[in-house]
Amino acid sequence: MNNFELYNPTRLCFGKGQIANLNTLVPADAKVLILFGGGSIKRNGTLDEVTTALGNREISYFDGIEPNPSYETMMNAVKKIKDENITFLLAVGGGSVIDGTKFVAAAAKFDGEPWDILLKMGANINAALPFGTVLTLPATGSEMNSGSVITKKDENAKLFFGNPLVYPLFSILDPTKTYSLPEKQIANGVVDAFIHTIEQYLTYPVNAAVQDRFAEGLLLTLIEQGPRALIEKENYDVRANIMFTATMALNGLIGVGVPQDWSTHMIGHELTALHGIDHAQTLAIILPSVLREKETQKRDKLAQYAERVWGIIEGDNATKAAQAITKTEEFFHTMGIKTQLADYDLGKDDIAQIIKQLAAHGRTTLGEHQDIDLATSERILQRSL
Repeated sequence: MNNFELYNPTRLCFGKGQIANLNTLVPADAKVLILFGGGSIKRNGTLDEVTTALGNREISYFDGIEPNPSYETMMNAVKKIKDENITFLLAVGGGSVIDGTKFVAAAAKFDGEPWDILLKMGANINAALPFGTVLTLPATGSEMNSGSVITKKDENAKLFFGNPLVYPLFSILDPTKTYSLPEKQIANGVVDAFIHTIEQYLTYPVNAAVQDRFAEGLLLTLIEQGPRALIEKENYDVRANIMFTATMALNGLIGVGVPQDWSTHMIGHELTALHGIDHAQTLAIILPSVLREKETQKRDKLAQYAERVWGIIEGDNATKAAQAITKTEEFFHTMGIKTQLADYDLGKDDIAQIIKQLAAHGRTTLGEHQDIDLATSERILQRSL
């Protein structure tokens, strides 16, 4: 196991009725900006519930945050924060709303051009507004980590940043708030959480038994509960398990002391930026090809994954690895997520543009060994046709 430091200051408030705790979680004298996406939280009553819980605090609203939060939209929120002297932010929504809120929390206190936050991956953040979250879509784990991804439309750039100053102070997770989600969003959330776990787990062994067992437990839970969530719309236990699994998949716990990959995410981000494909869909396209391209290097962990997660015990490690990759792809299909570029009307002509974007954003040495160069990324994309 590698050396590590584990830090996570976010308070989780999990379960039915937890929105009422906003009255004690948010400072009494706070001037609050509630940030959200579309109108679903208005229609299902969540916004009214949040507003009621905040009591007599002065409240403003900022809506219209996109599924892939854009720099352009979030800079409008920064202006509102400064114009109205906002002192506390509350993100109500899924990972995109929370990611956007993290950016504006930092940008509102940033001395300089805020896009530099993304260009320097958050290393230049010295202050941020305090904020909390009310999660309505389990997927990204952004409610309990310090990372964010923002898109700049005019550059087709989707970039990551992270900094300990943008951990949420608290996150409220009420599984009943997921009952009204469309099947597509539930499926995307399950697949997103699954691949977050895979990116930290399917690398090479470092004898990190605790992290491996945690990761395998998360994967097994998603395999078991994910398909049920598509059918049992208001099964509280199913939704609760998925919600907590998505949070645990990317709150730092399973990634400490182990090598991590993230090549699937880096390539997938370019697909979203260029073609608007849902984040989870891009991951489902790219991951099987990454695993097949790097099967030899990942074979030991793939065989372990085959045995412990999929129950594949026959054959040598190469056979187990191949079967495990197939099982993974089949699971995505079970969740209704397609796994080929052609499924999204993309072909060979689109690969060159994706490679060009990877080069422009410095994504030329990806993976746990930093050996996925542009030529390898091109082969991965060709496998995904």
